[in-house]
Amino acid sequence: MSHNLLKGKRGIISGALDQNSIAWKVAEKAKEQGASFTLTNAPIAMRMGEINKLAEQCGSEIIPADATSMEDLENLFTKSQEALGGKIDFVLHSIGMSPNVRKGKSYGDLNYDWFQKTLDVSALSFHKMMQTAEKLDAMNEWGSIVGLSYIAAQRTFPDYSDMAQAKALLESIARSYGYRLGVSKKVRVNTISQSPTMTTAGSGVPGFDVFFNYADKMSPLGNADAESCADYCITLFSDLTRMVTMQNLMHDGGFSTSGITDALVEELSK
Repeated sequence: MSHNLLKGKRGIISGALDQNSIAWKVAEKAKEQGASFTLTNAPIAMRMGEINKLAEQCGSEIIPADATSMEDLENLFTKSQEALGGKIDFVLHSIGMSPNVRKGKSYGDLNYDWFQKTLDVSALSFHKMMQTAEKLDAMNEWGSIVGLSYIAAQRTFPDYSDMAQAKALLESIARSYGYRLGVSKKVRVNTISQSPTMTTAGSGVPGFDVFFNYADKMSPLGNADAESCADYCITLFSDLTRMVTMQNLMHDGGFSTSGITDALVEELSK
């Protein structure tokens, strides 16, 4: 149902790979709520996914960009403003990748070059996006920038490996740049700490199915799915959350504040 929450707003949505992606759902919801936006992803991810289908569905232009490249990001923000006819009101950073996780390296045997790649792709790219937007004066006042995080930034999940450090860095960058952009442009910056979600990226983590079921039983409301996360993103892009900034917002069905639940006790008692 549309309430025109984003009517007249212009945005950039990164990270839509396929219909399971949170970014894909955000794009659909943003379109439904009246926004216009460009879509972006790394060229290699675009070859793997179905972003052209989403672009056609939303009437959006695709601007390929490696989020670790300042040159690509400058092109992204410049071309987005040209395509959309003005400055940007919202940005979604939905980018994360760990070569160490992908290649099954244990936490005690990390490849440090890959570790740096994890940090660059998954966290520093968030800083690079905002620094580029600031230098180009690409954001409208009272705009909103959202990055997707995970509770492994605060708690240890063995198979999440160096992505945990990347998410901790992502959240720290949101606070520091949130202050800077808040003072200069009234732009707010937040991260959403999402439940384990059945996306292409998430399900690639070893043991994901087991943990997904565990988290579901540990959450009074159950795991938050990609579509409900998209709804939350839309509220953060809208004017209804103008005074929310520098926050890491838990969107996890209550997982983060549950000690144990009846459902889990019942499971463990079998």
